[in-house]
Order: sequence, then C-alpha cells, then structure tokens
Amino acid sequence: MENTDELKRVFDQFDANKDGQISITELRDVLKAMGSNYSEEELKRVMEDIDSDRDGYINFSEFSTFWSASSDAVNAASELREAFDLYDQNKNGLISATELHQVLNRLGMTCSADDCVGMIKSVDSDGDGHVNFEEFRKMMNASSIPSNGDGSKP
Repeated sequence: MENTDELKRVFDQFDANKDGQISITELRDVLKAMGSNYSEEELKRVMEDIDSDRDGYINFSEFSTFWSASSDAVNAASELREAFDLYDQNKNGLISATELHQVLNRLGMTCSADDCVGMIKSVDSDGDGHVNFEEFRKMMNASSIPSNGDGSKP
C-alpha cells in the first residue's frame, strides 16, 4: 500500500475517536472486528513493536513505518495460510489427525496414526481434537524461535 492517502484511510479506520493516534483499545476493537482474537499480552506486544516513541499510542508515522515493514509479513501470512490449507484436506478450517497422517505420508514422512494424534494434541489448545488456523499459526511461530542449543527457548 504505497499510496499515502489510502494508508491514511486505513489508519483512520483504526483511530475510532479521530484523535490522530491509535490506542490499545482501538487496536483491539479493529482486530476483533476483522476476526482476530488477540490476548491482552499479545496486544501489548503488538503495541510495543509499533509504538516506537513509547507514548502508549500509535501515531500515523509509526503506523506507516509498520505498514511498509509488514508487507513481508503479509507474504509470510499468505504462505502460512497456504501451508495450513495443504493439510486441511476437507477445507473445514480444521486439521484432523487423519488429514495430518494422509498429508505426511504423501510427503514421504512415515508416521503412525497414533503419532499424528499426539502431534495434534500437542498444539490443540482448545481441546477439540483438531488444529485450527490460530493454533497452527502459534505452532509455526513457536517453532521458528531459536533454541539455546539444549532444546530450551531463550
């Protein structure tokens, strides 16, 4: 989104009270309206990442900087969705142990159905026996965090 006017319109959508800055509440409300359900901790991290002057708000300059930097993140998110869709064979928005087993075997990775049940359980935070996109995203993000060489996270 190279056009400054277009970017300003997006910023204004977030800036509900039109005070020229985005608060954590405004950020939460827009993200929720878009279907994302971030925890308070995740929202605080997002604010910390974008709010470079540490005043507790996102101004247009910070928003612009974030937006231009996030174009790579948008591509990564698209690739993540494609990866999820590869495993979600029946396109119901969930990955079952059966689907995981089928895809892994097609990819030449030999694992038992029980192994796949265990893999699903390890990331199934809502306990429904499936992996939804949010659980998949968290798993993929967690797996990209470098370890300390002993298997522990920094």
